[in-house]
Amino acid sequence: MSAPVLAGHGLAKSFGATRALDGVDVFVGAGESLAVMGPSGSGKSTLLHCLAGIERPDAGQVLLDGERVDQLPEPDRSELRRTRFGFVFQFGQLLPELPADENVALPLMLGGVPRAQAVRQAREWFAPLGLASLANRRPGQLSGGQAQRVAIARALVGGARVVFADEPTGALDQATGQEVIRLLVDVTRRQGAALVVVTHDPQVARWCDRTIEVCDGRIRTAQTAATDAAAATDAAAATDVADVANAAVVANAADAIGAAGPAVPGGPVAPGGSGS
Repeated sequence: MSAPVLAGHGLAKSFGATRALDGVDVFVGAGESLAVMGPSGSGKSTLLHCLAGIERPDAGQVLLDGERVDQLPEPDRSELRRTRFGFVFQFGQLLPELPADENVALPLMLGGVPRAQAVRQAREWFAPLGLASLANRRPGQLSGGQAQRVAIARALVGGARVVFADEPTGALDQATGQEVIRLLVDVTRRQGAALVVVTHDPQVARWCDRTIEVCDGRIRTAQTAATDAAAATDAAAATDVADVANAAVVANAADAIGAAGPAVPGGPVAPGGSGS
């Protein structure tokens, strides 16, 4: 494949004694979608935060179009998140006091685009996302699926190179969630943007081009899964051998005791004697 749009090399991050990331390598190309899965506390959200410039890794590098971005000062990383990154969160995080079109236009207005121009540019996204009649509605007047479509438009309106989606269907019913993730993957692919989706749902992950699993701060691959399975099998086999050995020792001890005869208080009894 061509050079990735976004890449992380050797990413490590700790919070106190907790090792959230432990030398993670990850990449995603233009128009490609990557699902990041893993149990709660595995490090998948920390990985997203490091890739998106929300957190700085303790070690490793984050490259956007071949340029290192993890060492940028916070004002520059903030501008990066506004101009070259887009975000879709679990609950949309739309501003309740703004209509849908101004919510979409917000990144443009924060970047200095005049309001009228920004809103006009924002409204170009409404028809393709099935929102044509909803531009003037406020978030409280939108369904969960409609609000997430508005969030998708906001993520892409500024021409984002990478879109990060953190559990984008987590607050939706299954049917609506499937439609939202299908739309998100399709529209980012058509725009040539890279997409990183953090999810715990295999039904969401299957829409993406690739899936990686984070486990204990590391990327779990087919090879590491096989190694873990082999280790578990070896451990189980070792336990079985130890159990058999222990059973043999007990049996041998029982045989030895039986051969010696029962112990009698007061010493041995002469053959034929009464012991009294």
